[in-house]
Amino acid sequence: MQSTTTLNADTTALIVIDMQRDFCSPHGYAARAGLDVARLAQPITQIRRLLAAARKAGWRVVHTREGHLPDLSDCPPEKMRRSVQAGAPIGSIGPMGRLLVRGERGHDFIEELRPLTGEVVIDKPGYGAFYLTDLERVLQDQPTHQLILCGVTTEVCVHSTLREAVDRGYACITVADATAASDPALQAPALAMIGVEGGILGRVLTTDQLLAAMLDVPTLRHTV
Repeated sequence: MQSTTTLNADTTALIVIDMQRDFCSPHGYAARAGLDVARLAQPITQIRRLLAAARKAGWRVVHTREGHLPDLSDCPPEKMRRSVQAGAPIGSIGPMGRLLVRGERGHDFIEELRPLTGEVVIDKPGYGAFYLTDLERVLQDQPTHQLILCGVTTEVCVHSTLREAVDRGYACITVADATAASDPALQAPALAMIGVEGGILGRVLTTDQLLAAMLDVPTLRHTV
């Protein structure tokens, strides 16, 4: 079925989810938990393309980081238990400092995808970017109606943010090749469930499809 993607620079935001050393470096939290960080780093090239295009188009750009206060007061006991079970206790010492703790080197963004001055950074204690953050206020300061989501992991933080956004009334596009799942077997199902019931969680596009839509000026419409 054909449909139309409409992108309005004034009301669209690119959300880059958790492209941090703790998830994309061989010395961070994800590696300690046994995840394939090389796989989690795969979207970097496509996200760089999205960032370049979004910045040129004047979209709002938001970067998120998952992590906790140094005293771990915002880390629920059950989340801590899960991290211990995974072999990577939150707050324990790793090669880049304490795992998933704000202010540590591992918590910060990878060099390839660092925010520019003026771009929004949302530090979040949970998987979703709206939980216990001011993301909703940030988006509505400059009324935003459509979100473009990319980052890691597809099945956890991307999906959690996506579902929160849909419930708040945002139109959402998830960029398939600019996301990565912790397990390759989870990527296709995580993307497929977005489109059920006529796109209940929005739409899925590739980076090329999204960039083609952006380049279709002046209407910014592209049929895919």
